[in-house]
Amino acid sequence: MSVKTRVRWVSLHGIARIVIARAHRRGDLHARILTDPAARADPFPTYDEIRARGPLVPGRLMMQAVSHPAVTAILRSDAFAVGFDPEAMPYLARKLLVRVAADERIVGPIDPPSLLVTNPPDHTRYRRLVSRVFTAKAVEALRGRVEERTTELLDAMAARTDAQPLDLVSEFASLLPVTVIAEILGVPLDMRRQFLEWGTMAAPVLDVGLTYRQYVESETALEQMSDWMYGHFEKLRREPGDDIVSQLVHLDDASGKLTDRELLAIAGLLLAAGFETTVNLLGSGAVLLMKHPDQRAALAADPALWANAVDEILRYESPVQATSRRSIRDTEIFGVPVPAGSFVTAMIGGANRDPDVFDDPHRFDVRRANAREHLAFSSGAHYCLGASLARLEGEIGLRRLFERFPDLTLAGTPTLRSTRTLRGFVRIPVQLTSDRTAQTATAGG
Repeated sequence: MSVKTRVRWVSLHGIARIVIARAHRRGDLHARILTDPAARADPFPTYDEIRARGPLVPGRLMMQAVSHPAVTAILRSDAFAVGFDPEAMPYLARKLLVRVAADERIVGPIDPPSLLVTNPPDHTRYRRLVSRVFTAKAVEALRGRVEERTTELLDAMAARTDAQPLDLVSEFASLLPVTVIAEILGVPLDMRRQFLEWGTMAAPVLDVGLTYRQYVESETALEQMSDWMYGHFEKLRREPGDDIVSQLVHLDDASGKLTDRELLAIAGLLLAAGFETTVNLLGSGAVLLMKHPDQRAALAADPALWANAVDEILRYESPVQATSRRSIRDTEIFGVPVPAGSFVTAMIGGANRDPDVFDDPHRFDVRRANAREHLAFSSGAHYCLGASLARLEGEIGLRRLFERFPDLTLAGTPTLRSTRTLRGFVRIPVQLTSDRTAQTATAGG
């Protein structure tokens, strides 16, 4: 790769890796989660430690909030903004970054004008435009497609003639959401595995302190996907479809049409919101239900529990574990002063296990009465646009999976993905017994 790439990695991630490692050696609990593989695999005891120290805990990296009320307050407060502030970077990193500007054609999930890092008034405009086409009615209209795609994938799994274990992520949990989101984006179905590859390679950009290899892979994926999407927008202008991106391409707002860069940012966010979180929801949900047969039995006895079960999965294993905010003025959270310019990490995964809100929070319970109080989709102005779609795919996908394969079992240890912000599995080996196989076995005596 070029010298420019190396310099950008040093400024954005290399120096951060050194700072994080130093903070970890000095006992910073946030740095422990970022650095220690064991703490990353099971961050919940560390979340409990941080929460025990108060609603907002100073740290060597940034302030940390783990309690449910504190995280909610931060996410909803207009005293905090999203996005990266170059002026807050260490001097050397800031100077290096200034010398090597980013490629303006590439827009990742943490690059403006992505809604994840955009504040009012731009955020308000983008959100309003997307909400005009990505409505609850539009999502509900996808129910038939989700059910159809789910059936197709389960049929393909049932048609396997060998009895070898299969990977539930590559055969189902990733293919269902990427197929649905491809239709939303107007992307040909034969491109879905390419989008899977791009999504997997680009996902680490949400983390800080990437290795050089991770950084190069994610930048390469974003560049390739950006180039493809720009060509896709041109095609949709000539040949519009009935997909959501076609509507955005042809949307004429009072404040002007969306630029290609803005379209790319929105399409990328829809991809992340409708794909990345749902893959983790389906994978984590399947593993939890395979490990908790009593909960699986409860759902089989009362299918009306499935909607609540999806919320409990989101609470128990939040697909997005944390998000950061920057205070834009002096404020306070539950009596703790937060000076202007301070960075705060809102630890969603920890907030969703707060014992003051969720009784016996480390217990997985599909009947939990207040499961929907989780913060897995964030809160406030940046509440996830894809929440209703994720719930729809989670409910249909998991219910149909266990109805079709009631004896589905783990055939090995699932492999957690290496990302810190996103939590889920990259591989889930399973042994399945389809209804067809079960019937054949019964008929054979």
